[in-house]
Amino acid sequence: MEGLGVLAEMGELTRRGEAFALATVVWRQSPSSSQPGSRAIITAAGDLHGWIGGACAEPVVIREAQQVMADGRARLLLLGTPEQFGAAVPDGMTVIPISCQSEGALEVYIEPVLPVPHLVIVGDSPMTRTLASLAGALGWRADHVRGPDFTAGSADERSMVVVATQGHDDEDVLERAVAARPAYLSLVGSRKRGATVLGYLADRGVPRDELDRVRVPAGLDLGSTTHQEIAVAILAELVKLRASGALAPRPAGAARQDAIDPVCGMTVAPDGRPVRYEGTDYYFCCAGCRQAFEQDPGAYPKRETRC
Repeated sequence: MEGLGVLAEMGELTRRGEAFALATVVWRQSPSSSQPGSRAIITAAGDLHGWIGGACAEPVVIREAQQVMADGRARLLLLGTPEQFGAAVPDGMTVIPISCQSEGALEVYIEPVLPVPHLVIVGDSPMTRTLASLAGALGWRADHVRGPDFTAGSADERSMVVVATQGHDDEDVLERAVAARPAYLSLVGSRKRGATVLGYLADRGVPRDELDRVRVPAGLDLGSTTHQEIAVAILAELVKLRASGALAPRPAGAARQDAIDPVCGMTVAPDGRPVRYEGTDYYFCCAGCRQAFEQDPGAYPKRETRC
């Protein structure tokens, strides 16, 4: 995938509301296989689509891209050996040593592309309409649905769900909301009402660890009384939690761990056939490192094999 294919994939990921990072080569030192303007998309799962360079650059870019998505800040990388750059590295750039046999080098700009926050408001009242309007003013995607129309498919693990059904089938709506496993779930109501609803769902077999994630009462405690103030309190809580990183989606499975080449210390993808030595599998950036290790594995210092 390259050129327009990368742009098309960006559009598809954006449409699906998935986070990703865009890596762009802005400078190269021959004989690197990349060219200025080469681009690749890195997904949250660590999949790379496009072309950013060969085996030396790819695992490093994937690792750094995942960090960019986690902290939401772009970064500019210089990939090569420190001796290639010396004291000429401008402020704000990060030098990542890579031991590429071609002696090439790259400058790569990685920027996060994060999905627009998705807020699902369940219920029909002046407060829910105010909350939807305020969320829209922030540029969020706000879906305002009636209780009977809400299903587990109305939200996903990146969504924020506020249930404000005011006693109209609260239990059934909240059970469907719990099944969606959203990043945030709250019930608008008093603590006493919340305890009753959650206790009923626990008796119906809803897992306690999922119920413990339901926030009730919803929103920051601002001493609010009007429906406008309640809407502001809920939105203020959501903004605070998002800014702290507390609403990151829960991982569906274990993330891929990169390997460390025992010869040169490079970060490499754990692909291909490993060399097993003293009960540990080792992976390599190139055939030269693999051959050197096979000839004398004891000559190399013990390193962490994963990162």
